[in-house]
Amino acid sequence: MADKIRWGILAPGNIAKQFARGLAVLPDAELVAVGSRSQEKADKFGDEFDVPRRHGSYEALVNDTDVDAVYVASPHSGHREHTILCLEAGKPVLCEKPFAINAAQAGEMIDVARAKGVFLMEAMWTRFLPAVVKVREWLAEGAVGDVQMLAADFGFGASFNIESRLFDPARGGGALLDVGVYPISFASMVFGGPPARIASMAQKCESGVDERSAAVFGYDGGGLAVVYTAVCTTTPQVACIMGSKGRIDMPAPFWKATRATLSAGDRNEAVDIPLEGNGYNYEAAEVARCLRDGKLESEVIPLDETLSIMETMDKIRAQWGLKYPME
Repeated sequence: MADKIRWGILAPGNIAKQFARGLAVLPDAELVAVGSRSQEKADKFGDEFDVPRRHGSYEALVNDTDVDAVYVASPHSGHREHTILCLEAGKPVLCEKPFAINAAQAGEMIDVARAKGVFLMEAMWTRFLPAVVKVREWLAEGAVGDVQMLAADFGFGASFNIESRLFDPARGGGALLDVGVYPISFASMVFGGPPARIASMAQKCESGVDERSAAVFGYDGGGLAVVYTAVCTTTPQVACIMGSKGRIDMPAPFWKATRATLSAGDRNEAVDIPLEGNGYNYEAAEVARCLRDGKLESEVIPLDETLSIMETMDKIRAQWGLKYPME
C-alpha cells in the first residue's frame, strides 16, 4: 500500500458527503475519485470536496487504477450490484449499511469477495467509535457479569413522502433496514451472535413498508434483547446493557456514542471520548489497517456476522409478511 489509502466514492449522495468529511481528518487517507451515473453529479461532488478524478459511470470509477478502495454509498437496493462490480474489478470495498436487501444478496457479495480474494466490510461505523470499543472491553473483562438483557432503539420523526427512499419499497425502504440495523447489529455485538428466537411486530405505512417496529430476541443461555425502530417517530436512541453484576448505559445517540457509563457494585466508571472528525473516519481507518495487514475482512465486524445480521432482519420481515419487489 502507498503512504495513503486512495479512496473512491461510488454514488455521491448525502451519506457519501459524511464519509468524505470523515476521510478529511485521516492523515493516511485521500479521496481521489468519485463515480456517479451522472457526470454532472460527479463534478458537483468533486467541486465540493476537491476530488481530482470525477467519473460519469460506476464502471469508470472501479477501473480507475489510482483508486485503492471504494466506499459504496448507493441506496440499499444497489449495494449488491455495486459491491460486486467493485470486487470483480479487484477493488476492496467498504459497503454502507444495510449491507444488502436480504441475506441472499449479502451471501452472494461475500462469496464473490472470498472467491476473488478481495477485502470487503460492512460500514457499521458505530462498531469503531472509541466509546463503543471501550464498551466491548468492559464486556470482554466480564465487568457486568453475564449479559442478561439489552434494550436499544433508533427512531426519528420524518413525514411520510412516497417520493422518499425511506418509504419506497423498490429502494428497500422502511425503518428496519434504514435504522433498525443499528440496534440489531449492536445486539449481535453484545451477545456475540444472532438470536435463537425472535418475536416482532410492525406498523406499516401506506406504501407497505415498516414505519415502526419492535422486536424481542431470545438467546441461547437465556439472554433477552428488546430493540425498536421508527422513521416517523422520534425515540430515545439509547442503549442499556444489563448483566448479572451491573450494567452499561449509553446515552443518546448511542449509535454515535461519545459516552458510556459502567455501574457494577462499587465500580462506577464513565468514559467521555469526543469524536475525531465526524466519526466516519474510524471505519475508514479500520479498512486501512486491514489492507495494510493483508486481511480480507475485519475481525471487529466479520463477514459471517454481517450475514447473520441480514438473516435476522429477513426473519423479522418474514413475520410481518414484508417482501420487497426485487425479492
